[in-house]
Amino acid sequence: MGTKVKIVRDVAVVTAKGKLMGGPETDECHQKMKTLISEGHKKFVIDLSKVKWVNSRGFGMLMACYTSCKNAGGDLKIAGATEKVNSLLMITKLITVFECFDNVDQAIGSYS
Repeated sequence: MGTKVKIVRDVAVVTAKGKLMGGPETDECHQKMKTLISEGHKKFVIDLSKVKWVNSRGFGMLMACYTSCKNAGGDLKIAGATEKVNSLLMITKLITVFECFDNVDQAIGSYS
């Protein structure tokens, strides 16, 4: 898995790629979020359009990002979850925790 960060207007878009299955890669994603928070960013979108699979450790990382963001007075939204990932969000009821959008542009637009 790899992560990229892009700032669009005042929204930090974190794009994850591959599989979110724990390990150093998921730790890297959470660390990038914490760095962005420490730099003063408050609005986040995690783009999951390039994520093929998420297991419990991956969902744990997403929850850790969400918690870090909320504790700092920010907001985090999910965009582009594939059909597989979206069904897992529904099964785990995390769909009720995260505000989810079909794509990054919709997620960014929701901050207006």
